[in-house]
Amino acid sequence: MSYFDELAYQFIGGEWRSGSGSWDIVDFNPYNGEKLTSIPVATVEEIDLAYRAAERAQREWGATNPYTRRLVFERVLRIIDDREAELSEAIAAEVGGTLAKVGFELHLAKEFLREAIQLALRAEGRILPSPIDGKENRLYRLPVGVVGVISPFNFPFLLSIKSVAPALALGNAVVLKPHQNTPVCGGGLVARIFEEAGLPAGLLNVVVTDIAEIGDALIEHPVPKTISFTGSEKVGRHVATVAAAHFKHTVLELGGNSALVVLDDADIDYAVDAAVFSRFVHQGQVCMAANRVLVDRAVEREFTEKFVAKVASLKVGDPTDPQTHIGPLINEGQAEAITALVDRAVADGASALLHGETRGTLVAPSVLSGLPEDSPLLRQEIFGPVVLLVPFDGDEEAVRLTNATSFGLSGAVHTGDTERGVRFAKRIDTGMFHVNDATVHDEPIVPFGGEKHSGVGRLNGDAMVEAFTTTKWISIQHGRSQFPF
Repeated sequence: MSYFDELAYQFIGGEWRSGSGSWDIVDFNPYNGEKLTSIPVATVEEIDLAYRAAERAQREWGATNPYTRRLVFERVLRIIDDREAELSEAIAAEVGGTLAKVGFELHLAKEFLREAIQLALRAEGRILPSPIDGKENRLYRLPVGVVGVISPFNFPFLLSIKSVAPALALGNAVVLKPHQNTPVCGGGLVARIFEEAGLPAGLLNVVVTDIAEIGDALIEHPVPKTISFTGSEKVGRHVATVAAAHFKHTVLELGGNSALVVLDDADIDYAVDAAVFSRFVHQGQVCMAANRVLVDRAVEREFTEKFVAKVASLKVGDPTDPQTHIGPLINEGQAEAITALVDRAVADGASALLHGETRGTLVAPSVLSGLPEDSPLLRQEIFGPVVLLVPFDGDEEAVRLTNATSFGLSGAVHTGDTERGVRFAKRIDTGMFHVNDATVHDEPIVPFGGEKHSGVGRLNGDAMVEAFTTTKWISIQHGRSQFPF
C-alpha cells in the first residue's frame, strides 16, 4: 500500500513533515489487523504552524479570481478519475468498506467536487435600498478566512472533501484533522491530491493528532473562524461548547436514530429492500442509518418474515470480495461494544429474531424485537449491524414513536399513497425525510443536516455559501448626510 508509506506525515504549509509528538497514531486494516502505517502525532506547536500557514496563504487566495480558483477542482477531478482503482484499494484497506460502499464514496466525492466548481462563483453580493437619500448599501459575501475541519472515520475521503472543497472554492484556507482510525484516506490522501492539482501551499493543511495530545487547541486557536465537525453527538456537544466560548461559528453534522416506517398500504417487498439497505449499508456505521424499523401491525407478520429472511442472507466477510455485503467494524472496541449492546438487550427481555456472531471485527447482523417502549436502546444511536423492529397501530402512533428520540437527522416512510407519505414526513422532527425510499441519502445541492441533537446548520449547495462565507455591509453616502450635532 504505497499511499500508507508515502503519506504517514503531517502536511503543513505545503511541506510533508513528521509530527513532533512523543507517540504514534497507528493505522490498522480493520478486517485483517494488518498495520498500514504509523504517524507521529502533531502537537499544539504543529496546530499553530498549520493555522498560521493557512492564515498567510488565505489572503492571496481570497483575492484570487474565482474562475481561477475553480481550475484546481477540475484538476482534482481528473486525478481521482485517473487513480480510482488505487484510491478504492486504499479506502477499502483503511476503512473496511465493501467494494460497493467504496465505489459509492468515490462517486459522491466527485459529485461534491463538481458542485465546488460551481460554488466558486456563488458568493454573490447584493445592493439594498436605504431610507436615507443618497445612501447606497452594498452587501458583500466574503470568505470567513480559515476553516477548521474535523472529519469522521466512516466515509473519510468523502466527508473530508465535502467540507474542504467548498471552503476552498469560496476563498478560504483549511486545516483538516482526520479521524485517528483513517488518517490517510481522510487526511493525507486529500492533501496529496490537492497538492498535485496545483493548490497553492498553505491553503490546505492536515494535522494527524488526538485530543489526548492537543486538548482543545484545534478549536480554541484564534485563527479559525468556523469549525466544521462531523461525528458523534457527544463530541459534537463538546466542540460546540468550546467553539461558542471563543465566538466561533460551527457547522455540526452529528449522529442519528433514524426510523424507517412501513404503513399498512406499503409495497412490502420494496419496503423490505429499502429497510435492509438503510440499516446495513457499511455495517450500519452511517449517521443516517435506520436504527429502528417501525411496522404497522396490519402488515407486521409479512414484513418481519421477509425482512428477517433477507437480513439472514447477507454475506459477512472480506470487504474486498464482491459478494460481501457486510465487512468489519472500524475496530475491535466498536465490535465489542455492539456485541455487548445486543447481549444486554436480550438479557433485558428483547427477542433476537437474529442474533449475529462476532469474530474479531466482523459482527453479523442482529434483529431485535419486543423491546419495551421505555428501553434506552430505542432512543440512542447504534453504530453497527443491529436493527430494532417496532410495531405500531395507525399513523398517529407511528408519528409519536418516530419522534420519540433526541435525534432528528433522517428517516423514511413507505406507503402506497404518496401524499399520505408527505403528510407523515412533515410531522417528523428531522432535517431530512424520504417517501418510499431509503433513509440514507446525500446530494450535493440539497441542504443536509439535522434537528435536535443531530446537529446545527446545513451543508450542501447554497448552505455551503452560508457556512463558509460571511456578510459585510459597506455603505456609500452620495452627497452629504445631515447630523444632529
